[in-house]
Amino acid sequence: MAITASQVNELRRLTGVGMMDCKKALVETDGDMQKAIELLRQKGQKMAAKRADRDANEGCVLAKTTGNYGALIMVSCETDFVATNADFVKFTQDIIDNAMAQHLTTKDQVLEMNLNGSKVADAITDQIAKIGEKIELAHFETLEAEKVYAYIHPGNRMASIIGLNKAGFDQVGHDLAMQVVAMRPVALDAEHVAQEIKDQELRVAVEKTKEELIGKAVDAALKKAGINPAHVDSEEHMASNMGKGWITEEQVNQARQIKEQVAAEKAATLNEAQINQIANGRLNKYFQENTLMEQEYIMESKVKVKDFIAKADKELRCTDFKRLELGA
Repeated sequence: MAITASQVNELRRLTGVGMMDCKKALVETDGDMQKAIELLRQKGQKMAAKRADRDANEGCVLAKTTGNYGALIMVSCETDFVATNADFVKFTQDIIDNAMAQHLTTKDQVLEMNLNGSKVADAITDQIAKIGEKIELAHFETLEAEKVYAYIHPGNRMASIIGLNKAGFDQVGHDLAMQVVAMRPVALDAEHVAQEIKDQELRVAVEKTKEELIGKAVDAALKKAGINPAHVDSEEHMASNMGKGWITEEQVNQARQIKEQVAAEKAATLNEAQINQIANGRLNKYFQENTLMEQEYIMESKVKVKDFIAKADKELRCTDFKRLELGA
């Protein structure tokens, strides 16, 4: 059966797949448009399976709100060339627009959602066949509050939504959403930080504190022996500095002995109360740098976010936030 140019153009219009692939599909299905569409979809499924293990670290991140409901979406792909393509951005926009129109709240719901006559999951498969890259709905997050605000960083690589307990604070909401994108907080405040993160950060702080206390004792002993600690801080430096004449072989051997002996003695006599006090101080610093309320407000130095909010209204509260970033 002869395939006409109008048939090929129609199939291309319906699927977005290249002209040659459309023509081959029509030839294989004897010009049956529906069968050709299904054939191209099957091709996309095979391509998706082949590319399943590939990295899709590029993509499009968008955010949108409708008063008291907001959503974040990330549709990922393999290359920046595809991520910045207007059709790909529109595809992402169409998904979030339709999902919000239906007030969906989960990624699974979005994948099952109808989009231009087919499920989003199938539409993604069609995009894979059309573009030839791994594409996936990586994230879909939602938030509800009295008023939800959104911010998309230029380039569609990161975005946020944030909820307030009161309406009428548009500039505050916008600035807070921008703060979330720029400063990457992990939680609202210390109470909202996951316990496993607190435990991990405290373990790291304890080990770092022990290393520093032992290191200070070793450095003090080396200096007392007339040895510059910077000259013997590694075996590589010891060899290099002996070659430069900055330290003798005898001093290197002495340094090794001091480091081993003093480190062992200090480790055995560490004050656990002191370590815990210092480690907890480090944990509090982590909260100050990584929780939204304790962070310094990006638009005004030496002002914490919680104080910025209080200046706008003493009863104003941030209820929650969500953030997405490519590669994070």
